[in-house]
Amino acid sequence: MVPTQFARELPPIEDWGERIYTRPELQYPDELNAAAELLDRNVAEGRGNRPAVYYKDQVITYGELLAVVNKMGNALTKLGVKPGDRIMLRFPNTPTAVAAWLAVLKVGGVAVTIMTMLRSREISYRANDAECKLILADAVSFEEVHKAASAMPTVEKMLVTDGSYPGYDTFESYWHDEPTTLSPAKLSRYDLSLIGYTSGSTGDAKGTVHFQDDVLAIADGYARNILKPTENDIFTGHPPLAFTFGLGGLLIFPFRFGASVALLDQFTPENMLKTIVNYKCTISFCAPTCYKLMMRLDENGEYDLSNLRLGVSAGETLPKPTYEQWKAKYGVDLLDGIGSTEMLHIFVSNKPGDVRGGATGKPVPGYEARIVDDNGNDLPANTPGLIAIKGPTGCRYWKKPDRQKGYVMNGWNVPGDVFMMDDDGYFYYQCRNDDLIITGGYNVSPPELESVLNEHPMVKESAIVPKPDELRGSIVKAYIVLKPGEQGSVHLVKELQDHMKRELAPYKYPREIEFIDALPRTDTGKVQRYVLRDRAKKEYEEVMSEAELA
Repeated sequence: MVPTQFARELPPIEDWGERIYTRPELQYPDELNAAAELLDRNVAEGRGNRPAVYYKDQVITYGELLAVVNKMGNALTKLGVKPGDRIMLRFPNTPTAVAAWLAVLKVGGVAVTIMTMLRSREISYRANDAECKLILADAVSFEEVHKAASAMPTVEKMLVTDGSYPGYDTFESYWHDEPTTLSPAKLSRYDLSLIGYTSGSTGDAKGTVHFQDDVLAIADGYARNILKPTENDIFTGHPPLAFTFGLGGLLIFPFRFGASVALLDQFTPENMLKTIVNYKCTISFCAPTCYKLMMRLDENGEYDLSNLRLGVSAGETLPKPTYEQWKAKYGVDLLDGIGSTEMLHIFVSNKPGDVRGGATGKPVPGYEARIVDDNGNDLPANTPGLIAIKGPTGCRYWKKPDRQKGYVMNGWNVPGDVFMMDDDGYFYYQCRNDDLIITGGYNVSPPELESVLNEHPMVKESAIVPKPDELRGSIVKAYIVLKPGEQGSVHLVKELQDHMKRELAPYKYPREIEFIDALPRTDTGKVQRYVLRDRAKKEYEEVMSEAELA
């Protein structure tokens, strides 16, 4: 079903992937407000005095959180927010971020949550694409929002949270004196809840649309069947709430089951370990790189992780040695899983007590998975091919009907990941089928980076490829052809890296830059990225070989 007010922005329903709601836990009423299900229901069921959020020295109960969310919701309504309006949220992982997200959904708004690392050009692109009406952003990173102000014509107001910024009102000044009661907006299960932005090989960030029932489906599918949480669990992790991986693991999942979350607004391995220890966390969400970093820091076993019962790993494939080392050190399963922003969360995963090191696992209950060729035909077991998925969630691109046809094939969602399925039905990740780079759990789009690099006055053209890296899995490497008369130097490398950090989120900058005379091309002029990928891989292998000999 397509919400009529968004028929222009959503792809034709015949281009959606088939949605499956056959399992009893995935049955939802036609009238549904996801925020009320995640928050109001917990208070109504007697959990008002139970902790919902731990943050530094704060313990916020479900009842206290509901009061703040209602105040915020009343303020949003007075600010003119109506069901269907898109509201941009830009916060680190803080109680304000959690409350604002729930408040937006409770009044029927559509949350467009973005990372604090994004720069002004990235902010304005998303705000314009989603036609955002209001922006709420924390004071620490508000400078980039301010820079983007003149480039966002649909934004009527920008408010600062958790501090102040010259010339702007604070959101708290609007909600502080509002009533603590608020009836949730009457919404359909098919009304929009959020637009999540994803990077891909085409360069432009793509908005992915999710409905009210999608929010609950990822909890009732993945979390209920794989993690089996109770109200006594305490979740934690480093992924930003702007990532659907973090949104699910650190907000939707704990609140769906009356559990708690310990928020970490700045990741370091030490902060993560201390959070698990201090709050006695039971379930962690991290990228594989972060688990590696934590083990390195805790080499002597100084941190007591005895309360941890599960670790969830996603964002990049979990190497078998990392799983084995973590399991041996802490006696805790790391559950590898793969999801996508298009599908909202994890759709293939290992299960506690049934983990095969090196395997991503089996389809999450409620999902079906196949391995197919480029035409959608089934491939036999132990043959690499594209993974195809369908279940209760699916891809719906915002304003990009052309991209929709590239993601959905014959009713199946095809994310572009190459997998192999063994005779027992376990899926093994092989590689990406496009040029997307995954570095330290972050997705990086080469065309986006190349476009910004090529804006530099000394750069003629560039090509971005992944280079293998022991810690991050891959790093971003740039091969650059300079304009005639320009010379490469260490100073220029730093200048180009600084240019990238100013224009884009810092994690996207190329950690290695190599100047070359010309990019390798086909007879028709297309850049041969595979040549550069192989070159970068060979460089890495030579360094590793020399290190072993030493």
